[in-house]
Amino acid sequence: MRKIVLLTLIILLPALYSAASAEQKYGPREFADSDKWTAIVAAYEPEINAIDDAFDKMESAKIDETIIIKGVKYQLGTYKSQRVIIFTTGISVVNAAMTMQMALDYFPIDKVVMMGIAGAINPMFEPGDIAIPERWYYHDESVYVNPDPQNEGAYILPGYYEAASNRHEERAKIDANAPKYKNFAYQFPREVAIVKEGIESPQKMPYFTVSANLLALAKKALINVDTIKMPSGKPIKISIGGNGVTGSVFADSAKYRVWLQDVFNAQVAEMESAAVGQVCFVNNVDWIVIRSVSDLAGGQKGQNDENVFNAIASGTGTKLMMALLDEIVSAKANDVK
Repeated sequence: MRKIVLLTLIILLPALYSAASAEQKYGPREFADSDKWTAIVAAYEPEINAIDDAFDKMESAKIDETIIIKGVKYQLGTYKSQRVIIFTTGISVVNAAMTMQMALDYFPIDKVVMMGIAGAINPMFEPGDIAIPERWYYHDESVYVNPDPQNEGAYILPGYYEAASNRHEERAKIDANAPKYKNFAYQFPREVAIVKEGIESPQKMPYFTVSANLLALAKKALINVDTIKMPSGKPIKISIGGNGVTGSVFADSAKYRVWLQDVFNAQVAEMESAAVGQVCFVNNVDWIVIRSVSDLAGGQKGQNDENVFNAIASGTGTKLMMALLDEIVSAKANDVK
C-alpha cells in the first residue's frame, strides 16, 4: 500500500508543481497587506537632490539599500521607522507611467507621494509657491486636424469627434469639474480611455482625483508646518485643491497658458502627475502630488526662468513634502493603536 501511495505521489508531484508554478509564472508579485511602503517620487535630478538632501540631514530618515532594476535606481529605507522607497520616474508622461507601474509591480507600495516642480498657470503664483491640486488632467490628449478650405477659421474634424463632443457636453451638465473643452487652433481635446479590473470596457476619464485621505493629511501638514520661505526670506503661497494639468510638452506659451486656464481652470502645468495618477488609480494605490512653481509657463516677459528656480522650487516643495510624511507616519501610528 505504501509503495502505491509513494508511486502515486511521484507521478503527481511534477504535475502539482507545474500547476503551482503556472500560477506564479506570469504577472506582478503579490504582497501582504501588513507591510506596505510609502513611495516618495520625483521626476528628475533637482527634485530628487532636494529629497536626498532632506533625508541626509535627518536622523529619523535612513536609506538602508540602493538597488537598480532595468536602469531605475530605487532607494529603500525608513522615515521615522516607517518603510519608504525613493525613486525618479524620469521626465514626461511615458516615463512616469512606465516607472510607476514597474515600482508597483516590484515593491509593496500602498501610497505614492510625488514632489516636483511645475509651471504656474494661475497668475497668482510666483516661483517657489506650492500647489497641491485635487484633480489632474491630460491637456494635450488631442486630435490635430486640417483647416476647412471652404470655411475660414473652421477645421475638418474626424467623424468620431462629434460623438466625443456630445459626450463632453453631457458630462459637463453633471460634473462641475469637467473641462470646458474648446480647440486651440488645430488642436482639439480628447480624453484618455482607461482599463481597470472591474470595468467591463475602456472608460473615458477627463481627470484623475488624488486620494481623499492624503489630501486631508496635506491640509493638516499645511497647518502644522513652519512657514516655508524663499532664500530671500519671503514666505511662499501654498494652495491645496483645484486642478493641475499634465502633458508631454513643456508649456511655455502665453496664449496656451490662457487656454489651459479657460479649459481646465488649471493651477499648474507639468509633465508627469496625471500619468502617475492614472497608474495609481488602476492599481488602487493612494496618491498625491506636490508641485512647487519654477516658472510662469509662458506668462513671463522674455526667456523662461525654470533653470534658475528649479532647485529653489524643489527645496520649498520638499519642506512641505516632509511635513506631509510626518502626518502619514502619525496617521499610520494611530491606526495601529
